[in-house]
Amino acid sequence: MDLMLTLLKPLDWLNSRILAVGRWIAVIALALMVVFILTQVVMRYAFNDAPNWTEEAARFGMLWMTGLMAPLAFRQGGFVAIDLVERALSRTLAALLGLILLAITIWVLLIAWDKGLNNHVDTMSGRGCSSSLRWPFGIEIGRCGARFANSYQYASLWVGVNLMLLVSLELLIRQLVTLFGGGDRLPPVGGEEMAGAD
Repeated sequence: MDLMLTLLKPLDWLNSRILAVGRWIAVIALALMVVFILTQVVMRYAFNDAPNWTEEAARFGMLWMTGLMAPLAFRQGGFVAIDLVERALSRTLAALLGLILLAITIWVLLIAWDKGLNNHVDTMSGRGCSSSLRWPFGIEIGRCGARFANSYQYASLWVGVNLMLLVSLELLIRQLVTLFGGGDRLPPVGGEEMAGAD
């Protein structure tokens, strides 16, 4: 039990710090996404012509917002959950079921990690260049020159999967501690509570 709590401490610290930074980046990405969409709508209706880059920039913001907020929501219990079976079981069986579900989650995330890297970030589409997003002031960076590389967008979901894996490991250790009767010794999950789907 003490070993698991010792392993949990740095993982809890790391997840709290990374997800706090990710949350602020996601908030900025959301705000920019709204600005880009509003710009497109106003320009289309007021001037009958919208800049072609706004749609892709909004998608860029949405992908990064999702990749950074999903791990935070998962960690704080913000995902929709059907817990009818869990509530009907005893505390030990519910903890065992949670452990099995977390193991399945980690297995799926490991598959997503491989597919995300090898099928999106490091492929022909990931190595491609954006059709409309360009660096400001004509700056040229990397193989795409003045245009954004598509891998900047695709990397958001791969980063999200990596963060979900870290969170899953923390939750797995928490579940093991709970299963062995040490739930009262667990530190609270960092950050404020998220609204659930009660």
